[in-house]
Amino acid sequence: MKTPVFSIITVTFNAAQWLEKTIEAVLGQTYPHIEYILIDGGSTDGTPEILQKYKDRISYQISEPDKGIYDAMNKGIRAATGDYLWFINAGDIPEEKETIEKIIASLPENEEWPDVLYGETCTINVEGTVTGARRLKAPAVLSWRSFRMGMLVCHQSFLVKRTLAPEYDLQYRLSADFDWCIRCLRQANTIHNTHQVLSRFLEEGISSSQRKKSLKERYRIMCNYYGTVPTLFRHLWFACRFYTAKWIKGKV
Repeated sequence: MKTPVFSIITVTFNAAQWLEKTIEAVLGQTYPHIEYILIDGGSTDGTPEILQKYKDRISYQISEPDKGIYDAMNKGIRAATGDYLWFINAGDIPEEKETIEKIIASLPENEEWPDVLYGETCTINVEGTVTGARRLKAPAVLSWRSFRMGMLVCHQSFLVKRTLAPEYDLQYRLSADFDWCIRCLRQANTIHNTHQVLSRFLEEGISSSQRKKSLKERYRIMCNYYGTVPTLFRHLWFACRFYTAKWIKGKV
């Protein structure tokens, strides 16, 4: 696989204020072998005009109602024909123009392309300003068991061979990406750490109720893969560590 095709998938819904920056960043990649797929959930803002503007440069696009973000992502998977899938949603961007070139350069010569490629992520605000590195760091060596400690690799910095990737499980409304990454890693024989920042993730505000629902879903997913009792004790340890840190901070 000397010149793999990267299927970059952007899912969007009523995010016109961020979408064009994402499209331009993807289309601005220096690596030429990109299939760009854009899945819109039937937006009613300025998104249709943006899609029309770039229609000749987008490999596949569709705009229709869906059952949520993960249903839209599944449409992207089904439309993809490239060697690797990479989800860069509206508001997110690759770290730089040469990101894919640098991914390729990070690989040892004369070896088979790995099943999974991963790296670090930095966060940006709604103005596009970098706010720092993501709190959770990607481990030096990644396996499906790594996620028992949380989502250590951001979804936007996780690339997987298309032939290996399952569809997202729609029973999870907020954390299907967590489950999807674990399933991809369980099937992977080779996992490569690029040792690079691969994406900039738009950190939008999320309501406390939605955050709680997401954490409950993640807990269910962890119990499913890592066992209920180990997951329970691990979360008790997480809680003790969190409140101890808060107490120490309050004493300083």
